Amino acid sequence: MRGAVVTLWRSLSLQVSRKGAAKACRGQKVKQIMRPDDANVAGNVHGGTILKMIEEAGAIISTRHCNSQNGERCVAALARVERTDFLSPMCIGEVAHVSAEITYTSKHSVEVQVNVMSENILTGAKKLTNKATLWYVPLSLKNVDKVLEVPPVVYTRQEQEEEGRKRYEAQKLERMETKWRNGDIVQPVLNPEPNTVSYSQSSLIHLVGPSDCTLHGFVHGGVTMKLMDEVAGIVAARHCKTNIVTASVDAINFHDKIRKGCVITISGRMTFTSNKSMEIEVLVDADPVVDNSQKRYRAASAFFTYVSLSQEGKPLPVPQLVPETEDEKKRFEEGKGRYLQMKAKRQGQVEPQP
Repeated sequence: MRGAVVTLWRSLSLQVSRKGAAKACRGQKVKQIMRPDDANVAGNVHGGTILKMIEEAGAIISTRHCNSQNGERCVAALARVERTDFLSPMCIGEVAHVSAEITYTSKHSVEVQVNVMSENILTGAKKLTNKATLWYVPLSLKNVDKVLEVPPVVYTRQEQEEEGRKRYEAQKLERMETKWRNGDIVQPVLNPEPNTVSYSQSSLIHLVGPSDCTLHGFVHGGVTMKLMDEVAGIVAARHCKTNIVTASVDAINFHDKIRKGCVITISGRMTFTSNKSMEIEVLVDADPVVDNSQKRYRAASAFFTYVSLSQEGKPLPVPQLVPETEDEKKRFEEGKGRYLQMKAKRQGQVEPQP
């Protein structure tokens, strides 16, 4: 019995449904029990751990699909994560059910939609905790700078392909709009005042080792996302000085690959606060210290939204951010615009249609 428990505790079961070559690798399911070392300070599963599981499921299904036909072998690299909402907390001891499905393919990219369910193995109760959409591109194993073509998928309805194409064009446009921020950096400030941007901004420096990387020497997207979530959490905790949890992640854009041996700096700063939430911008810069021919570059960027909780898990008011510089005031207004846009979208989904 003890051996069975240990096996269950450490197991990671993969189930792939294959229904013909054209539909191969359309579905992917991953199950994993949540252990104490997956917990955050509040005792729930760390948001970064969930993001990492989501990315791993997406990487498996997209890589399998891109290699489902004869041709040059490749590995699917994460290019973008759409907005991800944390709908419900996951507890230690529960089983995470991560299901992934390919919903659209363009010539050079794959859209994967992922759902995360938590299961209480004592009662059998299940609940939806996360929904996410990820985009991958296939990179040749012979030349990782070469993007290969993606095998097309078979759609059950023509509308599915049309809707997917609209999502593809929208994310492509948004990715291009984020590139102008690539030169922006977070600078430390001496003796900052409480509730200012400088007071809570934080950075983490990490040397990329083999355990962070794929077999091909590049950092897993899920590893990067987990580090980004950790820094965002530090910023939120410094600002509120309470328990904090990830509420959502706005689109994460991966601008360039990170190689093994790079030193990465993950920087976070508060951009906007509402009465009950905080928006934190996180930037990832890579410094290829063993390659003098390449300069430091922006590898990824995203916006995280956090909420403040009491010891009993009840929402608390958030101290209002005090922007000081013109750039901080501009970022505050941009964050307010994103907040109001998402609030209107949520209200539109809840309100009944006339």
